[in-house]
Amino acid sequence: MTVNVLIVTKGHPFDHNAFHAMFDADPSLTSTFVEHPAAQVMLRPENVAPYDAVVFYDMWGIPLDPTSSDSAQPTADYAASIAALLQSGKGLVLLNHALVQWPMWPLWREISGTTFRLTAGDVDGQSVPGSGYRGGAGEPHRNAVHRLSPAQVDHPVTRGLGGGFEIVDELYIRTPLALSADIVPLFTSNYAFIPSNFNPPPLAPKAEQDAWSHPTGDNVIVWAKRTAKAPVVACEAGDGPDAYANPGFRTLLSNAIAWVASAEARAWARGES
Repeated sequence: MTVNVLIVTKGHPFDHNAFHAMFDADPSLTSTFVEHPAAQVMLRPENVAPYDAVVFYDMWGIPLDPTSSDSAQPTADYAASIAALLQSGKGLVLLNHALVQWPMWPLWREISGTTFRLTAGDVDGQSVPGSGYRGGAGEPHRNAVHRLSPAQVDHPVTRGLGGGFEIVDELYIRTPLALSADIVPLFTSNYAFIPSNFNPPPLAPKAEQDAWSHPTGDNVIVWAKRTAKAPVVACEAGDGPDAYANPGFRTLLSNAIAWVASAEARAWARGES
C-alpha cells in the first residue's frame, strides 16, 4: 500500500535536497511538501483529509527567533485545525526539531509527550532545567556517533531493525519521559546522557546558559504516543544529511509513517488494542 503523506517544514534550517531525496527514494510513499504559513491552510480539515499521515519537520512558534513565527501562540484557526487532526485519528510523525516547536502552546507538548524545554520551566508540574543538545553547528559538541536499538522488537516501527543501527546525528538531553500505556519507547541510544556531553539550551538567556546544569538524561530517542484519537511517533533523530542517508534511519522513518497510517495504529490510539 502506498501512503499519501503530507510533510510540513520551515522555521529551522536543513538540507532540502537531501531531505527530499530521502522521501523520493521510498516507493511506499507519495509525498507532498508544504511550508509555513501555507501549511496552516493545508492542515485545515477539508484540505488534509486526503492524506493518510502528516510528518512535521517544522519549528514554528518560537518567540524571538527570526527564522520562525514571532508569535508564541497559534492562530485560532491553526489551533482548531490541529485539534481536529487529533480527533480525526490522523497519524502523525514528529521529527527532531518539530518536537520542540510551539514551546508556549501546551497542546503541542501534549501531542508528543516530550519533556524537552528550550529554557528552564515547568513540565507536568515539575520545575526542570532547560534541555541541552549535541549537534548541528553547536560548539563544542557536534553530532554524535551512537547506536539506536529497538526497545520493542515486535513493534511495526522497529520491523527489520532488530539489531539496531549506528547513526551520526543530533542528540538531546532532557528530563526523562513519563512512560505509560500512552507513551511506548521504541528506540533507545547507547550514548551517555550526561551534561558534559551536551551544549546548554541555545535560546535560553545567557545567565541560564552560563549556569546550566542538568541531571542524567533519558536515552529514549523514538517513542509512540496516543493523543486524543491520533497515533503519534515522536522521533528525536533526523537532524541532517548523515541521518537522511542512513539506511537504518530511512527504514525507521518509513516504518513509522506506515504504522501511524494503519488501522492498527488508529485502533491503538483509541484504546482498542
